[in-house]
Order: sequence, then structure tokens, then C-alpha cells
Amino acid sequence: MGDLLLIRHGETEWSRQGRHTGSTDLPLTRYGEAQAHALAGALTVLEPARVLVSPLRRAVRTAQLAGFSDLRIEPDLREWDYGGYEGVTTADIRRARPGWDLWTEGVLPGDHRHPGESPAEVAARCDRVLAGIAPLLDGGTAEAGGAVVLVSHGHLLRVLTARYLGLPAADGALFTMATAALCRLGADRGRRVVLGWNLPTRPVR
Repeated sequence: MGDLLLIRHGETEWSRQGRHTGSTDLPLTRYGEAQAHALAGALTVLEPARVLVSPLRRAVRTAQLAGFSDLRIEPDLREWDYGGYEGVTTADIRRARPGWDLWTEGVLPGDHRHPGESPAEVAARCDRVLAGIAPLLDGGTAEAGGAVVLVSHGHLLRVLTARYLGLPAADGALFTMATAALCRLGADRGRRVVLGWNLPTRPVR
């Protein structure tokens, strides 16, 4: 079974501030670009079977700076739609809703650009991505043999990790990811496992 490499985009101004960033299409900070360049050094020997990238520019730019040229945009890899919590920090949300938890409660609806998504809706998108790459990971296509790389966003990739391991979406809470994190999923004796998490590639700020 092929490995699945997950890469969260580099730092943006909102990620640095801890603000929920769904469809707001922010660029990388200068440090975020340095993080993405550092990924390139860790991936020099990688010959992926496929590289799928979120359509948001922070993910696309991270993939480009990490050295990937043959990118395929995958709309289902976009970040969780935070609805009315777009641009808001967890601390600010909990002032109005003490104890609020994204993983179990989801978000409030927003405007027409940010309608919001439930954990189940995000999980459904992740399941579609995993179903699409299953032939590559399982060795069932001519492209099989190399790793599959997904360049996306923190919360989306945490849900995807949970679903890959056969867990409910809410268990994505267990898999925190730093900006520009490199994580590796695979198999051990036929069982899907985490092979590496938040692997060190980040530059000194």
C-alpha cells in the first residue's frame, strides 16, 4: 500500500493570529514562504504518483515552493467552511459560547459566501478524496508505486486523517498540525497507521 503524505500550507497572517480561515484567500507571509521552501529540502527524493492541492492560493503557493510542478487542483481539499466564525479566534467564540468545540458542535451559519459546514459535511468531502486516490494507494493503477501528496489546510487534513484511519470526523481533534507540517500515513501489516506526524522541516523564524 502506498504512503499518503499530507502537507498543511505555510503561515498566513490569520493562521499566525489563530483566526479561523476557511475560504478567505490569504497569501503566505514571508515566514510562510520560507516554511514552504524548507519543505522542498525534505522532499527532494520524493517521486509522487500524484499531487492534489486545495484551490486556495496559500495551498497552491506552498506546493509550488515545495518543488511540486505537476499539480492537480482538488476542490474537495478546500478548508472547512467556518460560516459565521470566519476570521474569528476560538477565544473570541468561547466568550459568547463557553466550552464551544468545533469538532462536535460545528459552526454558526454565515453569509452567502460562508454558509458554514458541519463536521459530517467536511468528512463527506474527505471521504470523496480518499475514494478517488484509493486505486493509487492500493496499487490498482499504472501510476501506483509512489506516494500520493495532498497539500491542504489544518482542519481539513485532520478530518481526512481521522477518516483514513476509520475514525469519526470528531477524532480529527487528536491530530493537531502546525503550519507547513509534513505528515505521513501508511500501513503496517495491513492496518492503516500514522507513520510520521509534524515532521521537522520548518526554518527558524
